[in-house]
Amino acid sequence: MLKQSVQAAGFDFLEPQPQTPSPEISWEVPPPDFDIPDDPVDNYDQLLLAEALRDALALRGLLSKNQFCATSLAVCVKVKGQTVTKAPDWFYVPDVYPTEKNRRSYTPIAEGALPSIVMEFLSDHKGKEYEKSDIYPYGKWYFYEQILKVPWYVIFDSNVGQLEVYHLEAGRYKKQSQHANGHYWIDSINLFLGVWEGLKEDFKRNTFWLRWWDADEQVLSWQYEKAKQSEIEKQQALEKAESEKLKAQQAEIEKQQALEKAESEKLKAQQAEIEKQQALEKAEKLAFEKTRQIAKQMLQAHVEMAFIQQITGLDENSILLLKTEIKL
Repeated sequence: MLKQSVQAAGFDFLEPQPQTPSPEISWEVPPPDFDIPDDPVDNYDQLLLAEALRDALALRGLLSKNQFCATSLAVCVKVKGQTVTKAPDWFYVPDVYPTEKNRRSYTPIAEGALPSIVMEFLSDHKGKEYEKSDIYPYGKWYFYEQILKVPWYVIFDSNVGQLEVYHLEAGRYKKQSQHANGHYWIDSINLFLGVWEGLKEDFKRNTFWLRWWDADEQVLSWQYEKAKQSEIEKQQALEKAESEKLKAQQAEIEKQQALEKAESEKLKAQQAEIEKQQALEKAEKLAFEKTRQIAKQMLQAHVEMAFIQQITGLDENSILLLKTEIKL
């Protein structure tokens, strides 16, 4: 679809172009009074796309004071004595000189490294992203390829989710093929770049987005996703802590119940021992009384003392005491 629209606009970007000598370039920061073009972005989605890319990199720690990305900020270069400015929809510089000043523009070499990635988001005026004009003020394609020599050039149409990725090889941009995961490996930042369709809740926008994936093919989260995930994990941690608390309370209750049960079993065992002892004492008492009765009956029958002792096991004093009881 992009190819057809670009060809219809008269840009045959797939055909190899003859090598042309690079123009004379100097890296000079424009003076403070230089009138930098203040062209507005073509549509609101471009700002959202750019911010989504920046958001994920910042969260991953890839935008320190020595790293830099910008949206629609003028990149300035002096070519053949004339200052040329282009404002990419998004670009990334891996190493810049830190500054506390608010950047009005960015001049490579003078203020840091050359951009390693440049992106253009297709607007209603399709075709300008493929312009190869080598005449001042120069086409975007020519500017990025022949003047800045940016290693990676990305063109994205968020309306249909169409992504084209070009890599500078032998001085020319070569269209790249997707990896098996459907994404493009961008070695300048050691991340995959690809298209993701869905709702970005903080923007309340459901469309096609450009997203980053790491080498393990894990998508780089946006800030709101990270915050949402952190909230979920916090809630899960609270629920887990509450569950553990309840488990500990239940374990304490069960422990107390076990102690009470053990105490109850101990008391039961003690009671059983008492009852057993009482039963033994009662049995012994009954047996003793029975023996006494037998001895009494034998005394009444005038059985000899020695024989009564032998039969009942009573001693002589006990038998004599029984005699007094029966008054013999």
